[in-house]
Amino acid sequence: TIVCDLANVEDMARLPKVKNVIFMVGRKFGVAGSEHDTWVTNTVIAGNAAATFRESNIVAFSTGCVYPLVSPQTGGSVETDATIPVGEYGNSCLGRERVFQYFSARYGTHVLLFRLNYAIDMRYGVLLDIAQAVFSGEPVDMSVSTANVIWQGDANNRALLCLEHTANPPAALNVTGPELLYVKDLAAQFAKIFGVTVRFKGNNSGIAYLSNAARSIALFGPPRVSVEQMVQWIANWVRLGGRTLGKPTHFQVTDGQFLAKPADG
Repeated sequence: TIVCDLANVEDMARLPKVKNVIFMVGRKFGVAGSEHDTWVTNTVIAGNAAATFRESNIVAFSTGCVYPLVSPQTGGSVETDATIPVGEYGNSCLGRERVFQYFSARYGTHVLLFRLNYAIDMRYGVLLDIAQAVFSGEPVDMSVSTANVIWQGDANNRALLCLEHTANPPAALNVTGPELLYVKDLAAQFAKIFGVTVRFKGNNSGIAYLSNAARSIALFGPPRVSVEQMVQWIANWVRLGGRTLGKPTHFQVTDGQFLAKPADG
């Protein structure tokens, strides 16, 4: 491990130069009023990395939040759709993409913009959020009725494979599972496993952050871990009281605001 202030370009310049770079730096959550930290993390650090590793192949993690929210009937946003993000986070992530595009054009760097939508494991993610609500007897929020997910291991595998698909100008690639998943169906599956009755709250907005991953699936095949397997793993984890990261995804957000309100006092 190398300790480095990534916001300091001189610090970053001391990092070893390598052929391949997976750039995963990003900020999504925090407290309202810290938007400047989000922008520095998602754009300034990206610029430092793009300049420092101009000779490398770079897979730069991005997000489906660079697209507008869409109806499930669309099948999800595709890579050629317009990037019209909502809110500070989505706009800062588009800023990160633009920074990598700028340095790619300036230095000829080969880059792939890795637009990931809801990677999960047993400690974090959309399925965990739903499972915890069902298990604890809390109503499941139906403000957003659909979501995409992909197992974190599959997402990591695709990120490594994408090193062979970097390009100049940068290519964009949606990375998620092949299915549009319905929150109501997932909640019912968890309720059946837990032997409880599920309750719901909220009115369906009719839109969500949804990505069509047909291109990445054509390149790499379907994810190895199925949704059914993820549901079983996460249900068992919740039932056993397994450790979580304590970071809800806020996948129900439709206004682009992922920062929490400051605590009173």
